[in-house]
Amino acid sequence: MEASTRLMYFQSQIGQTLDKTPSAAGNWLAGKLLEIDHHHIKVQYTVRPEMCNPGKVLHGGVASLILDDVIGMGNFVAGSEYLMTSINLNVDFLSSAQTGEVLEVTAKLIRSGSNLNHWEAIIRKESGKTVAKASSNLIKTHLKLADLGF
Repeated sequence: MEASTRLMYFQSQIGQTLDKTPSAAGNWLAGKLLEIDHHHIKVQYTVRPEMCNPGKVLHGGVASLILDDVIGMGNFVAGSEYLMTSINLNVDFLSSAQTGEVLEVTAKLIRSGSNLNHWEAIIRKESGKTVAKASSNLIKTHLKLADLGF
């Protein structure tokens, strides 16, 4: 499946719950895709009780998963014929999010190189307040997406 085909598949999912992606963890998050192109993605999530820590706010690990998964989806359609994997994920937690709150996550491709892509992402509440932000580098592996069925 070429990058344009991967992009067309995800564009066909705009407005839908993301529960049939290649990422089982991402499917559990059950975000709603709002926008996607080769360099940008926007997904909406509702904080569920099972996403929270004992203080009943969004768990930092789940926030990190959300950021990493949105970056991964964006990178999946960015154009590489090879599987790329995160080599780092730097997250700043800036405010909390409660059960029931709706979050919007945007990620953008900052630099696309022959072996390494750099992304930035941010989680915001409906009020516009930033919950967390991240940057991540993804490196090209030796595995072709086509050989993995994509």
